[in-house]
Amino acid sequence: MSKVGSFKDLIVYQKAYKLAMEIFEISKRFPKEETYSLTDQIRRSSRSVTSCISEAWAKRRYEKAFTSKLSDSLGEEYETENWLDYSTDCKYIEKETQTRLLKEYEEVRKMLISMINNPEKWCT
Repeated sequence: MSKVGSFKDLIVYQKAYKLAMEIFEISKRFPKEETYSLTDQIRRSSRSVTSCISEAWAKRRYEKAFTSKLSDSLGEEYETENWLDYSTDCKYIEKETQTRLLKEYEEVRKMLISMINNPEKWCT
């Protein structure tokens, strides 16, 4: 059993939360016509990375449920990368910003994959 007391103590959660908040701030500058499309989608997927981590933590009594929710989180992480590509190609964010965010999301992705591959370290 891990010494982590809460999902909020997980480094992967902290990194993903920070990224979601940064995306929220960046997306405030997106055009108004994107409000119900790209802006909404990138905010939703980036926030879902952390919400799925918190749900996984609640289900860590059962390895399969734990890994299932982490897999959902991983899917949301990949979706966020997709929306970052659109945001860059539509010229809403700079290429340098996209590159930095993708590098940080790569760290999140690697941590999620490690947790999925080693659930026994986290499950009770």
